[in-house]
Amino acid sequence: MNKIFKFRFLGIAMFLAMIAVFSVAAMFLWNVLMPEIFGLPVLNYWQTAGLVVLARILFGGLGPGHFGALGVRGGFHQGNPFREKWLNMSEDERVEFVRNHRGFRNHPFFDDAQSKKDAPGEGGKYE
Repeated sequence: MNKIFKFRFLGIAMFLAMIAVFSVAAMFLWNVLMPEIFGLPVLNYWQTAGLVVLARILFGGLGPGHFGALGVRGGFHQGNPFREKWLNMSEDERVEFVRNHRGFRNHPFFDDAQSKKDAPGEGGKYE
C-alpha cells in the first residue's frame, strides 16, 4: 500500500470518528437541554449525526483543511496575498492604508487633523 492511500484512508477514518464522537456529544447535550428548555423533541443518534453534518456543511465548509471557526485555511494566514502585502508595508504605509480605508476613516484611534477634516460635520468631504 502506498503512503498517499494510507494517509487518505487515515484521514477519512478520522473524519468519520470525529463525526461519531461529535454526534454522541451533540445528542447528549441536545437531549438533556433542548426538550427541557424549548420543548423540542428528543433526537436519536442518526438524527444527531445528520444535524452535525449539516452544521459542518453550513458553518465549516467542505474542503480539506477547513476547520470552520478555527480558521486554519483562509483569513490572514500564510499564502494570503493580502498578508504578504501587509508584511511588506512600512509602518507609515500601514497607518496610511488604514486611515484611508473607509471603515476606519472616523475611528477614534486616528484622531488627528486629517481624520477630523474628513469627518462628517467638520467641514470635510461628507457634507
